[in-house]
Amino acid sequence: MRVLITGGAGFIGSHLSDAYIERGDEVYVIDDLSTGSIENIQHLKNNPSFHYTIESVGNHQVLAELVDQCDVIFHLAAAVGVKLIVESPVRTIETNVHGTEVVLNLANKKKKKVLIASTSEVYGLSTEVPFREDGNLVMGATIKGRWSYACSKAIDEFLALAYWREKKLPTIVVRLFNTVGPRQTGQYGMVIPTFVKQALSGRPITVYGDGKQSRCFGYVGDVVGALVNLMDNREAVGQVFNIGSSQEVTILELAQRVKEMANSSSEIVFVPYDEAYEEGFEDMPRRVPDISKVSALVGFSPRMSLDGILQSVINYYSGRR
Repeated sequence: MRVLITGGAGFIGSHLSDAYIERGDEVYVIDDLSTGSIENIQHLKNNPSFHYTIESVGNHQVLAELVDQCDVIFHLAAAVGVKLIVESPVRTIETNVHGTEVVLNLANKKKKKVLIASTSEVYGLSTEVPFREDGNLVMGATIKGRWSYACSKAIDEFLALAYWREKKLPTIVVRLFNTVGPRQTGQYGMVIPTFVKQALSGRPITVYGDGKQSRCFGYVGDVVGALVNLMDNREAVGQVFNIGSSQEVTILELAQRVKEMANSSSEIVFVPYDEAYEEGFEDMPRRVPDISKVSALVGFSPRMSLDGILQSVINYYSGRR
């Protein structure tokens, strides 16, 4: 099979490339390196089954050629990370919405199956935990820039599902919950690589807010396995799936765990949201997925424990250092 991955030099995209190469498939990657890195795919560059193009998905001509060459498409290219979203809301909205429009439009001409990567952010301020795919999405006010990402990804979902209903383009939507592992950068606000780098260097571990907000962290290898299985499954078309772990932990507990596992002398300090991001910043107090739907369809069950995930990131950054 020939697989096209937009954003393929990113954290998840590079691991997805690994999975398909290991399976014996041919992989085509397009990435503008705005948040991805050539380092993530350096080990694949000499593989005859791997092809990469440094370009934006907004380049219709280049993307059209890649779509023609491939059998299926994973659309992972997006503006990611809370820090980037808060600092560059225009880029966030334009990248996410326009990029998805282009991918779906070109895929539709040849009816190529598309998997769209969405996010747990779309659940917004919902208190219906654990989050179900058919649950209500509760967005914050438009004056809060933080919600621009959630809204842009919700539009991506509506668009993908509309292409399926109206034009019969086979589309799948996945909502990813805090995916973590080697190669992930803390540059745009990802919490675990940030904590790990702080702990290893002996700098203060910075917990935003009071640290009581909770998350569930899924290992990138587990998540990628689910993406591949969903793409292979005909029944997944036209549906939305949560993918992540259901092992919940508060951010303060996470900081303490990282400090202990890294044998760090770092102190844990609290930073107000207003200081970390912007005045009036709103966070999601809990983010827990109901993963029964994807489990029932493709047998997804997270294998890597939180400690295993943390150790993999600690090992990665220890080696780099």
